[in-house]
Amino acid sequence: MASSHDQLYINVTSSSSSAATPPKRKWPSFKERRAAKRSRLKEAELQAVAPPSAKPQEVSSARVTGGGGGENIKTSSLFKHNPDIPKVQRAEVRPLTEKIFTSQSFSDLNLHPHLVATLNKVLHVSTLTSVQKASIPPLLSGRDAVVRSQTGSGKTLSFAVPVVQSLQALQTKVQRSDGPLALVIVPTRELAQQTFATFQKLLKPFTWIVPGVLTGGEKRKSEKARLRKGINVLVSTPGRLVDHIKHTLSIAFGAVRWLVLDEADRILDLGFEKDLSIIFNSLNAAGAPRQNVLLSATLTQGVTRLADVCLKDPVDVRVHDPDPDSAPALRESFALPTGLEQFAVVVPSKVRLVCLAAFLLHTCRDKKALVFVSSCEEVDFLHALFRGVLSADGRTGLRFLRLHGNMPQEERCEVFRDFSSRGCGVLLCTDVAARGLHLPQVAWIIQYTPPCSVAEYVHRVGRTARMGLGGSGLLFLTPAESGFVDELADGDISLSEMKLTDILAELVKDDVYKGRGKYRSQVSAGALEQESRERATVLQTHFENFVHADATSLRDAKKALVSYLRSYASYPSRLKRFFHIRALHLGHAAKSFGLRDAPRRLAAAEEPRLRRRCKGGSGANAQNKPRPKTTNDADEFSSGLQIKKEKRKREEAELQ
Repeated sequence: MASSHDQLYINVTSSSSSAATPPKRKWPSFKERRAAKRSRLKEAELQAVAPPSAKPQEVSSARVTGGGGGENIKTSSLFKHNPDIPKVQRAEVRPLTEKIFTSQSFSDLNLHPHLVATLNKVLHVSTLTSVQKASIPPLLSGRDAVVRSQTGSGKTLSFAVPVVQSLQALQTKVQRSDGPLALVIVPTRELAQQTFATFQKLLKPFTWIVPGVLTGGEKRKSEKARLRKGINVLVSTPGRLVDHIKHTLSIAFGAVRWLVLDEADRILDLGFEKDLSIIFNSLNAAGAPRQNVLLSATLTQGVTRLADVCLKDPVDVRVHDPDPDSAPALRESFALPTGLEQFAVVVPSKVRLVCLAAFLLHTCRDKKALVFVSSCEEVDFLHALFRGVLSADGRTGLRFLRLHGNMPQEERCEVFRDFSSRGCGVLLCTDVAARGLHLPQVAWIIQYTPPCSVAEYVHRVGRTARMGLGGSGLLFLTPAESGFVDELADGDISLSEMKLTDILAELVKDDVYKGRGKYRSQVSAGALEQESRERATVLQTHFENFVHADATSLRDAKKALVSYLRSYASYPSRLKRFFHIRALHLGHAAKSFGLRDAPRRLAAAEEPRLRRRCKGGSGANAQNKPRPKTTNDADEFSSGLQIKKEKRKREEAELQ
């Protein structure tokens, strides 16, 4: 019975197995599932933005193509899954105000007539500013001074005029062989070149007094030759001066009569405290009596300690007077120009890039603007991206320049001169341009990356509205960072809100990035918002297509994102409640760099280099023997949740 049943089963299955047995189901691969999911999301997005009267098939076809070029939009929605945008309330503050100009002229200060004529005819200034009126008389009398005044108030002339007046009035005529008689220390190369140019103009009538400048990036051999010939007014950055102190025998400070530290707080912030100690030791070893001057728009505790060490009975020059009716402030207040208009816009991370582009396209076409970001890699990325997309065909009329610390010195000087002489243009820069630079006719200061302190905000926005003129500032914040407005309010800085929808609505004014929708024919606010969103998506697509066009652009975008995340993780602890890396959506942040890749893939690309860095070696052994990854290791893109899960599993296993 069993054998017959088996025989019957064999016969049936052998004869009809192909017909009766259903084929084995083939599951879709991961790539196929991901492509299907993207297709469903795209269709849902198109239906969401389509006008009610359009057919679904027509809407899909119209929404996928656009921008005038017929290319496919391969970008996810910019306006879905974003956090709610909180409303920014304008804080009621009592800002410190300073009167810029006075009724007194330079001719009232008993200066040399040739110096007064140079100020009037070469520098085109005749009236004293408030800080100059308060600081020049005590400096001419030989007193040390700590000078604090708002940005753009003329602090450079407040020490340059007394230096020139005192040197030309020496009974023994100054000679080049005397060496440095005045030493001016500044934090950046651009500020050194600007200060040197000011002294060159002031010293035109006094040709026997020779100014000079020492900065990094120049040939050390040529600088040594100039030092051997003799420099009487020496402007230098701290690092380069220390280099010459150690390696140049011809430099001597025995005759120094003036020591000026301009932007003293920034010098300390950049880590030049040890270099300043070396400079002070060299000056003190010479034993010559000298005047010391410290200047800045913001004076920190470090500058106060520095003043206690190197100044003798200094005069405290502050133009603004504290309010006698107010209680003593627990935090420092900052004085800003009265002609400065300050705005803040709260933008989700995904929309940051197109929001910046829309603002530049329709606000800065015929004006000069500075865009501050946090790193050199971001400057290079945005410069290449905007030149390749926004100004490639010349229709927008925008010209983009860049300035950061990793550029060659010749290129930095050329960019500085080019932007200063232009009537319009956009300068993408790091904080290297935030201190002391006088860039004429700058209309907008855009802080695309928020500053690391209130004082840094003051210095950035101080590049506009200088010397009594007008100007505007715009601060970009994400919804999680909107509380930084309250931090600024504690420093008596009040910002008005600029709406994201108003900025994006500017894209509707021309058809450069027009989609296929017909919302423009409608007059409702909802139709205008849909049209601006569609055009913003088209613009984002242009950015993403540019980034993914070749391997070089993609690599630069990834490097810029990595640099942005590293700088974001380095905010001081007191600001972590606003700028915390765990509160940053890494996928949305990648979107703001034109990337379609997930942050995990970016982390995988960075892993070999990070391993070599953590190993601490650079040879073959360091590359071939990566450090074993432990359970406590996490790449910079991880949120840390995986470590917590593994730790919880170990604790549960121990309890069992």
